[in-house]
Amino acid sequence: MNEAKHRTPAVASALTRVFAASILAVATAGFIAGCASPPPQPETMRDPGVNFSNFKTFGWTAGGTIDGNDAPLRLLDSNIRAAITDTMKRKGYVEAPAGTTPDLRMAYETASASKVENNPVRVGIGVGSWGGNMGGSVSMGSPSVRNFTEGTLVLHAIDNARNAEVWQGRVSGKMTKGSTEPAAINQAVAQAMADFPVR
Repeated sequence: MNEAKHRTPAVASALTRVFAASILAVATAGFIAGCASPPPQPETMRDPGVNFSNFKTFGWTAGGTIDGNDAPLRLLDSNIRAAITDTMKRKGYVEAPAGTTPDLRMAYETASASKVENNPVRVGIGVGSWGGNMGGSVSMGSPSVRNFTEGTLVLHAIDNARNAEVWQGRVSGKMTKGSTEPAAINQAVAQAMADFPVR
């Protein structure tokens, strides 16, 4: 006799719910994986004729000082400089003592721009069961357009002896509420300086 005929309604209902949940989990996982976007990739340029092992110390370019009355900008400047300093030290460079001439001068600049983001058609998949019945639904949403602010951090390394830029790193990303927090700044600087030569 067919095994399915011996299943009680409760067992059949439980199996239906498990089956429905499995379909929903697989569909959702596939949908999320298809929509996931990779993190922004940094862009770097390096003078191929420069031997970075000749550089031992680093300091900062003159100019571009922050208004002493603007506390948020001073804090942002301090956090960016701290992140660059930490990265340079981890790569084997030493910060030049005050009053001495560094081998490399570091500089940075920030910029922001308004961007438009297009979201494609959204597809929703739903599967459910009640009692001994199983049902499903598919919904579609219209494409949408959203404005956002893109922030860019550009880092420069300048050979002090020749007064020539020998390396540049740039990283851009969508600005969020926490983009100026130390952890986010550390991550942005680390991305931008990922291929900065190690001593």
